[in-house]
Amino acid sequence: MTSKLDLSALIRFQRLRQRASSRAGTAPSGDGRLVEITGFGSNPGELRMLAYVPPGLPQGAPLVVALHGCTQTAGGYDLGCGWSDMADRCGFALLMPEQRRSNNAHLCFNWFEPGDTRRGAGEALSIQQMVARMVQDDGLDPARVFISGLSAGGAMTAVMLATYPEVFAGGALVAGLPYGVAHGVGEALKAMSRPGNLTGKLRGDAVRAASRHSGPWPRVAVWHGDADSTVHPDNAQESVKQWLDLHGLAGVAPQQSRGAAGHSITRWARNDGQVQVALHRVPGLGHGVPLAPGREAGCCGRAGPYLLDVGLSSTHAILEFWGLEAEGPALPDMEVIPPGAPEPPRQATPAGTRDWSDLVSAEGPGAVITKALRAAGLMKG
Repeated sequence: MTSKLDLSALIRFQRLRQRASSRAGTAPSGDGRLVEITGFGSNPGELRMLAYVPPGLPQGAPLVVALHGCTQTAGGYDLGCGWSDMADRCGFALLMPEQRRSNNAHLCFNWFEPGDTRRGAGEALSIQQMVARMVQDDGLDPARVFISGLSAGGAMTAVMLATYPEVFAGGALVAGLPYGVAHGVGEALKAMSRPGNLTGKLRGDAVRAASRHSGPWPRVAVWHGDADSTVHPDNAQESVKQWLDLHGLAGVAPQQSRGAAGHSITRWARNDGQVQVALHRVPGLGHGVPLAPGREAGCCGRAGPYLLDVGLSSTHAILEFWGLEAEGPALPDMEVIPPGAPEPPRQATPAGTRDWSDLVSAEGPGAVITKALRAAGLMKG
């Protein structure tokens, strides 16, 4: 007679076999830890699903979703931010959706396209389907799903938090934009140059209109460099307004402190003391993820384009904000990145397209935005 324990183990084994049969290949860059999963749903946004599940991860573990920025791949973003390393250390599963050039020539998530930013449609639905697949297949805790992203990935993080707020316990926007700031390329470029100064209620109403959800809302941290000339730093304050309004904290006095690398931290907490909204401003930081690369305590990842070594690991801080940062020792099989190691090579850009990072390198991000605004008719001269 089969015991309940044996039956549970059998079911788990069968699920692992089914999952393995639907996974093929690895990410196109990074250290090859991410595995592609196919057949996860209708995938109307035509995104790639890449994931990493640490060996021996127990049932009921959390899930972290990380969204790369423009010109980046999921594998390269993982290698830079150290997400899969932290998955091993802290004990969570990792989902890293990836954009295709057929959807966006610069590999940006289409956070400004109405067809991709509505509940039940486009890229937003594709990402929700990926989350559902991992929660079911890997036996993850549906109450501990978190999402973060950089730049276009940060803006898409705002989309997911707005359109599927019941799915996520928390989020983190890095150099991103608030939900509803743009409905098309022209508005997107204008918001990136400088967003409108709207009331918190108007920002909050945009999220409330995105679903039938009425709360509770995800906890949100906003990160931005004050020297960012690609996505204007005022977007951080507009995002904070949005989530303060949703949490009913607009009139609450914040807590102020200083963190690593001299960055300022502003936190808004409920009556029970739990912080619901946090704003991290990093002095002198341009457009990218603040990092402290390395293997020692408080460090992870590897510097590269838009992955900026400033002695501050936002990856650690974000996990701590979500209640997931309980770092253990590095595993023996982790790759050791020697000091002064070369940056990972960039992906080649297909003929007929212009790589955004090349423009930034050659002319500076401010020049890129100016040219784009002029081309869209949003700036004269």
